Amino acid sequence: MELKVGTVEELESEPNKKKKRPPQKLSGGNGSNNGKRGGGGGGGDDRSDEKNEDIESFKPDKYRVGMGLILLVVLMTFGALIGTYIVLATNQALEWRPFSLPFQLWISTGLIIVSSIDYELAKKSLFQGNQIKARKWFLITAVVGAVFIASQVLAWFNLVNLGYYATGNSFAGLFYILTSIHAFHVFGGIISLVYIVLKTQNVTLEDEELLKRQWFAKVVGWYWHFMGILWGILFLLLGFYK
Repeated sequence: MELKVGTVEELESEPNKKKKRPPQKLSGGNGSNNGKRGGGGGGGDDRSDEKNEDIESFKPDKYRVGMGLILLVVLMTFGALIGTYIVLATNQALEWRPFSLPFQLWISTGLIIVSSIDYELAKKSLFQGNQIKARKWFLITAVVGAVFIASQVLAWFNLVNLGYYATGNSFAGLFYILTSIHAFHVFGGIISLVYIVLKTQNVTLEDEELLKRQWFAKVVGWYWHFMGILWGILFLLLGFYK
């Protein structure tokens, strides 16, 4: 039996000394925990990485694909209607009684051309970084588009007053259908323009937000110009292919 020599305090404290462990160090920003614990040296890098990831996460493909599908549906719709018009005009059906286009349609044609020019000026200003000027041009384009629809409505009232109804005349029926569906799609473009105007109301300095605005304006421009080209085809058909 081994005897230990010492004071009572030393003998009592000896077991406790064996149980003590050295304190563990918390690593800093460059340690194995990558700055997630203690120190916080890597916090700034994490925030910058998240910002870069957000900018890189924006992909314009969703805008391109979405607008491509919309244009495809519009093209198929008007393709079927224009095909029907050409067949009836070629066969000269019994109820096919053409009439001269009201003067409002000539005004509509000029308005749609002006609106396309306005839109290009707006988009150019946005891509040049002049967001305030771009907003003004987008607003002007929306107003011109609204006047275009108003001229269509006046043309319909004028034809009704002259006794041209949708029933009993295949030409009149297709005239109302083609012009009204086109006006409906132009109204959809005006809604998109109003959205752009609201989004550009406040100037942004964030790269990601500015990139989103530019791409949205770009694809809406495809739609708007497509409506202008489509109107030119309808105008030529209704006015000169009867």
